[in-house]
Amino acid sequence: MDPIFQHDLLQTRRQFFGHTGLRLGGLALAGMLGGARAATSANNPAIAAAAAEASRIHPALAGFPHFAPKAKRLIYLHMNGGPSQLDLFDYKPKLAEQFDKDLPDSIRNGQRITTMTSGQSRLPVAPSMFKFEQHGKCGMWVSELLPKISEIVDEMTLVKTVNTTAINHDPACTFVMTGSEVPGKASLGSWLSYGLGSESNDLPAFVVLTPTWSAKANAQALFTRMWSSGFLSTNHTGVALRAVGDPVLFVQNPPGVGTGDRRTMLDALGQLNELNFQRFADPEIHTRISQYEMAFRMQRSVPELTDLSGEDAATIEMYGPDVKKPGTFAASALLARRLAERGVRVVQVLHRGWDQHGSLPSDIRLQCGDVDQATAALVKDLKLRGMLDDTLVVWGGEFGRTVYSQGTLTKSNYGRDHHPRCFSMWMAGGGVKPGLVYGETDDFSYNAVENPVSLYDLNATILHCMGIDHSRFTYKFQGLDQRLTGVEPAKVVKDILA
Repeated sequence: MDPIFQHDLLQTRRQFFGHTGLRLGGLALAGMLGGARAATSANNPAIAAAAAEASRIHPALAGFPHFAPKAKRLIYLHMNGGPSQLDLFDYKPKLAEQFDKDLPDSIRNGQRITTMTSGQSRLPVAPSMFKFEQHGKCGMWVSELLPKISEIVDEMTLVKTVNTTAINHDPACTFVMTGSEVPGKASLGSWLSYGLGSESNDLPAFVVLTPTWSAKANAQALFTRMWSSGFLSTNHTGVALRAVGDPVLFVQNPPGVGTGDRRTMLDALGQLNELNFQRFADPEIHTRISQYEMAFRMQRSVPELTDLSGEDAATIEMYGPDVKKPGTFAASALLARRLAERGVRVVQVLHRGWDQHGSLPSDIRLQCGDVDQATAALVKDLKLRGMLDDTLVVWGGEFGRTVYSQGTLTKSNYGRDHHPRCFSMWMAGGGVKPGLVYGETDDFSYNAVENPVSLYDLNATILHCMGIDHSRFTYKFQGLDQRLTGVEPAKVVKDILA
């Protein structure tokens, strides 16, 4: 059979019209407008801005952002496993009187609990053994475990009443990162990459860091769905940089292959892929081309990004001694700032080891030792560089911990089970009020009694800070207008907005 005829037979109607009249019409229009654009772009800032946008590797969708954003970029610090709000931010002084007493039925109110504690003969109340003090002009209560974070409370909005519907790690982490307990949805970072693109042409729009941790207990696994693009194009999937060794495997050319050789190979490969795209119209082919090109650019940008020799001594000291150890949380926090200032839209840092069912006092000390100084340094560093005003920093886990002890309770040792009804998260920077405590829980930190905030509300608020109306930010998939905030009622928490 004639190969040209065979090729034509494999075309769909859409491909046929795309290859003929409609495409020729687009060329004609481009030709008519080209001269006028060249003549006016130099004198018209709007046209110049449009040209600059067109030159971006990761451009924003047309019409995005919906309104002027307060934050241009997001740094999300996820404490994987569920940090204990009772031992960090939710101060409950009256609990000391309840030590080892049974949790009242009127507080639990029939709530389901996990199989890890449902078999216990009793649920003894375990007050935090750590001291709390008020800090900053706002007077925020913070545990002694976080002495450095206590120095930045006047930059923070602490939300004490975040709640979720998930009670186990896998669905809870999937929910907090994708807005749904059901796998397969796009993650928050992927949504922002899709809608807002990136200001960097040499780095991905969405970067993920997974630092080491110090707790002795087994940590929960991290699933790639937490930074997956789901039903969106795969070029919006987060790019995970390795904590140890080369940040990106095989990013450097092998011996004997020069940059020119690599460029020639990619050009030829791009032409072959373009021929395949013309034949099959599969958008993932263009994704593959763009990712090859990004990998080529990252051969230059990643070594420069990870080289900390240009950081001054004051900055290194601020992040602490661990910043010089590759793969630590401190090194990841500094890397997050460097990524942000290079135009990366979303940086997600996932710190494992917060699932403390037993030996909580010793393990939480180790975890806080990992993150306390570096987290505070990140916020201070962004402020010193004039970046905090347009960078949104988010800190929190997938759920909280129970007020009752899991396992044996003593004055100096206890564990805590998963608790979805209320937990603490905080935000700082672009779009949120500094020095604010929002929401209140009951005396047992078990139920939200004032201003509850669902994860849908939290994600709607994050999108709002980034200039996006969550109700209008949709993607058609499987017959539905998919949204990060789902189909459940969701609202922007306006009381915490600056």
